[in-house]
Amino acid sequence: MSNYPLNKSTDEWKEQLDEKAFDILRKKGTEYPHTGIYNLHFEEGVYQCKGCKESLFSSDSKFESGCGWPSFSEAKEGKIRYESDSSHNMIRIEILCSNCGGHLGHVFPDGPTATNRRYCVNSASLDFKA
Repeated sequence: MSNYPLNKSTDEWKEQLDEKAFDILRKKGTEYPHTGIYNLHFEEGVYQCKGCKESLFSSDSKFESGCGWPSFSEAKEGKIRYESDSSHNMIRIEILCSNCGGHLGHVFPDGPTATNRRYCVNSASLDFKA
């Protein structure tokens, strides 16, 4: 995961992140639905990348989608990198932190808001700042 402003070695990431966050952010894992701390979290503030603290999503764009993961209608401008993902016999758009390349989740064109987008994000890839 190079070509990002913030580059760290695998060992540096392992030292910084807990096991679940490392699996998701650096190995493109996924947490089980309805288990993440931010799934039903609706305080006002900003959701940041757990790896580098880059501000990614505002609480104003968060909504309850029923999918089991935190869902947002839009990301902060320029903070997300979009990549084609054909893993698991599906065609999806992966979302990554544009600063460190951490895997966050996927974005789908089925959101109920005006953007018609649902950014489906793993809680373990996020920190929250009130």
